[in-house]
Amino acid sequence: MQCMRCHVSGRVQGVFFRASTRHEAQRLGVTGYARNLQDGRVEVLVCGSAASVDELCAWLAKGPPMAKVSNVSCETMDVAPPADFSIG
Repeated sequence: MQCMRCHVSGRVQGVFFRASTRHEAQRLGVTGYARNLQDGRVEVLVCGSAASVDELCAWLAKGPPMAKVSNVSCETMDVAPPADFSIG
């Protein structure tokens, strides 16, 4: 089990980024969360198999159709994985 925390910058709030991330996470069978930050970024925690985590992290660089991602930075985290994927 691998967990990564990513910060996504660009036009990522108000464009269904969190809901689309949850949809992708559920499709890949990973857990975690996506939440808006006050500085305009979205923070995403993703936990699951290394291949699925890598796939979601790669998807974050594109995001949903209305998003315009300018940067994604990810770091490995040593945390207990959540039971599901939530948005907040």
